[in-house]
Amino acid sequence: MTSDLFAKNYNRALRFLSFRPRSKKEIFDYFLKKEINERLAEEIIQKLEKEKFVNDDEFAKWFIESRVTSRPKSHRVIKMELKHKGIDVDKIETLLANTTDDAVLAKKLVEKKLRVMKNVPIEKKKERLVRYLSTRGFDWSTIRSVIDEVGAEIV
Repeated sequence: MTSDLFAKNYNRALRFLSFRPRSKKEIFDYFLKKEINERLAEEIIQKLEKEKFVNDDEFAKWFIESRVTSRPKSHRVIKMELKHKGIDVDKIETLLANTTDDAVLAKKLVEKKLRVMKNVPIEKKKERLVRYLSTRGFDWSTIRSVIDEVGAEIV
């Protein structure tokens, strides 16, 4: 009976992993939500790690890369999201140090956004850009420096 339960939940975990990479904590939380015994969940996660289906380091790299390229957000937001997913803070800091700086990322976002805001009045542009960057998690000093830097393009 227990091996059937293990196999059933192991396959459930594989199905959960088939959509996108996951951290150990995400899988553990998924099992808790499904009301699966903690010990069984830990055994399944250990097997998944052993078979290289779960690797928090690789997950963190994938997550950061996807956040920087497809849905850019500030390092602060990425760090918070990864902490929530159970990734070690030191590991997050190390990986984020090797990525694009917040200011460079914010500038790319502003330049992209400006292309669709050609007929918008200058003050509205600035207001919208500030709001856009702040919803992406950039701090005020970064937002201000980027807006000042691309000020000539806004006009």
